Amino acid sequence: MRSAKDFFRPLAVGAPAPVREVPFRPSRMIHFFDPSNEKMAAKVPTIAPTVDVLLGNLEDAVSADRKEAARAGLVATAKAHDLGGTQLWTRINSLDSPWALDDLLTLVTEIGHKLDVVMVPKVEGAEDIHYVDRLLAQLEAKAGIGRPILVHAILETATGVANVEEIAGSSPRMQGISLGPADLAASRRMKTTRVGGGHPGYLVREDPKDPDLELPRLTFQQDLWHYTIARMVDACAAHGILPYYGPFGDIKDTTACEDQFRNAFLLGCVGAWSLHPVQIDIARRVFSPAPADVAWARRVIDAMGDGTGAVMIDGKMQDDATVKQCRVVVELAEALADRDPELAQAYEAAFKEQEQNR
Repeated sequence: MRSAKDFFRPLAVGAPAPVREVPFRPSRMIHFFDPSNEKMAAKVPTIAPTVDVLLGNLEDAVSADRKEAARAGLVATAKAHDLGGTQLWTRINSLDSPWALDDLLTLVTEIGHKLDVVMVPKVEGAEDIHYVDRLLAQLEAKAGIGRPILVHAILETATGVANVEEIAGSSPRMQGISLGPADLAASRRMKTTRVGGGHPGYLVREDPKDPDLELPRLTFQQDLWHYTIARMVDACAAHGILPYYGPFGDIKDTTACEDQFRNAFLLGCVGAWSLHPVQIDIARRVFSPAPADVAWARRVIDAMGDGTGAVMIDGKMQDDATVKQCRVVVELAEALADRDPELAQAYEAAFKEQEQNR
């Protein structure tokens, strides 16, 4: 067993020191693109300024005969473009595949200085992260990279869910965890072929109004992913890393996509994957606190002063617990405002309007 003091020491001679706190950078949408697709790669300069994270996907959705082309395409894209404030991530192939090792060897040595996060699919336990952790340290030392590349795990097997707490705390590199609903559904033998979202068969039904009459009874569709998202959020919060909802596969159903994203946001997720440009604006809207909510939160914080005691605002009691909730909203808004000038203006306008109406 390693000493706890060793947790923040580099795992290879010459590797950068591990981070002690995961930097919170806006990541409302992790936008996927296939680097082996020349048309998609050509759109990177246009797409990049509109998203918080641009992710070059090497795993699912890239056919076996295009794996090497995707890897080479991501290297070429990273070298060709300055993404500015947009983060560059990649999703490597699963660790049991014949491509994962070459993904890391190539990407870290070729473009590691531009790569912010490596997303690892089908993580089942801390041992998967330990393998990637050590290998990244060796490659960072070899390439002379001055800061550690962070790691993001995808929760998409029943074993991974069972071990989510140990995964979340497995390495200082851990940046966050995403829910992968499609593979998780298959792993659990769930009877749905949808990629994320609800299912009309997963419902509750109201009790009969009159047992002697066959009257219609209301039904309410339930959220298939509530338990898993909540458990993932708790694990991430306990270890100071960030939780994300993953993909929503029905590109045309923007209403259901927004509902699923909002459920995840309310439960504590900071972002979601966008698989198509139409989902970018949905993620931006959902994972940015509403200007009216931010203005209210700022008002509560101002009224609470040092954050202790209790005050009445518009007939509602606010106390130390409330002010903690409000600080979460305001701190997120401030981080997003630094990235999004239009959002910053909306937040300031809402606050001024609130002050005028008091």
